[in-house]
Amino acid sequence: MSAECQVTGKVPGFGKQVSHSHHRTSRQWRPNLQTKTYWVPSLGRRITLRVSTTGIKIIDRDGIDAVVGRIAARGRGR
Repeated sequence: MSAECQVTGKVPGFGKQVSHSHHRTSRQWRPNLQTKTYWVPSLGRRITLRVSTTGIKIIDRDGIDAVVGRIAARGRGR
């Protein structure tokens, strides 16, 4: 399972950790992903989404029906 938010599309960022001596090593910035189950009244069932904390705030703001509609419009829905 990829580390991608189903609402915002956030994926891990890659870069370098730079020490005080300027020694560089690879590192990642991973999105804060949570597995959440939501009741969707328009579908009449529950769905489980893997969303970032920003995605959870978007669902709280816009409503689960609107967000599920956007996911389906992108072709990500099953």
